[in-house]
Order: sequence, then structure tokens, then C-alpha cells
Amino acid sequence: MQSSLIARHIRRLAEEKQVPVVACVEDAAASGGYWIACAADEIVADPASILGSIGVVAAGFGFEGALQRLGVERRMHTAGSEKNFLDPFRPEVPEDVARLEVLLEDLHGEFRTWVLSRRAEKLKAAPEALFTGRFWPGRKAVELGLADRLGDAAGEAKRRFGDKAKLIPVGGRRPGLLRRLLPGLEAEAVIGALEERAAWGRLGL
Repeated sequence: MQSSLIARHIRRLAEEKQVPVVACVEDAAASGGYWIACAADEIVADPASILGSIGVVAAGFGFEGALQRLGVERRMHTAGSEKNFLDPFRPEVPEDVARLEVLLEDLHGEFRTWVLSRRAEKLKAAPEALFTGRFWPGRKAVELGLADRLGDAAGEAKRRFGDKAKLIPVGGRRPGLLRRLLPGLEAEAVIGALEERAAWGRLGL
């Protein structure tokens, strides 16, 4: 959802200001990252970058066995027959899995539609081969039409605007010194690190 919002905001500003947008991939533009990259009019990729992963994933854990071993009783009360959808503290229900598969396919459809709306004429392989969730390094992505050419942000800026062009880094606020040194002090930091590791793991990195 956040990737969709960011991409729409980029397109809205591009049309309002009448300026071209170039996405420079120097790390990974995969899954939600590729969704955002497609908001650009051109995609430039480093040969060692990762692009693609046009798919949708849902992951979780099952804790029902752990509760039994700990002697903990799960208590949940709901109003609405499907409010406890995919509760991790009970065994998977086939109906829940089927509902999740429909949801994932719907979201995958949104992803496919967006990519096609932005790059249909540039894709050099059948959508069925590109929209499987697979990802590729930058050079192969250019061959497949997922990116337009090889390069990097600094080189692209100089090529377009001359040697005096400067890149302005934009980022969020840095965490405090103590949190950077001892991130394990906060459960949120641990969970965030695990989620980040899982995200990179899905890219094989």
C-alpha cells in the first residue's frame, strides 16, 4: 500500500510540475521497490542491482504447538465470523487459506496492472514470465525491459545536467546514539531487524 501511495504521489508531482522522472536503482528495486521505480519515466540500474520480484507474499508463524507445551490457554472473543482470520495461535483453517489466496491474487493483479500501465511497450518478455515474483540483476533486467539502461545516479545527473550537478540525499531522521549502539534494548528494534532480514532473505541476499 505504501509503495502505491508513493508511486501515485510521484506521478502527481511529475504531471503537475511537468518534469521527467528517472529512477536510479543502485541496490534493490524489488517488489514494492519496483512498484515505486515504475512511477519513473525511465529506470536506470546498476549491473549489480536487483530488480523485479513482481509478486505478493504473506508470511506468518503458527504458535498453537508452543502454547500447548507452555500450558497456556488461548482466549479470543469476536463479533464477526471472520474476525479471527489467520489467527497464529490456532491451526490453519482451509477456508482462511483459500480466502488469503484470493486476496493475494487480487493484490498481484493490481501490481501487474500498474507495471503494464507504465512499461507495457518496453517489456521484452511475456508478462507471464516476468510476473512470477522472480528477480534479476540489473543487466538482465535491462534485457528484459524491466529497466531502460545501465548506470547510476551520479553518472545520470552529470550526463543530463553537466559536471556541476549535485545529488541531494533525502532520508528519515537518524535514531538516537544509544539506540544505534544498543538496538536490542527495544523489542521494536529487534522485530524491525528481523523483518528487514526476512525481506532481504526473500531476495536471496
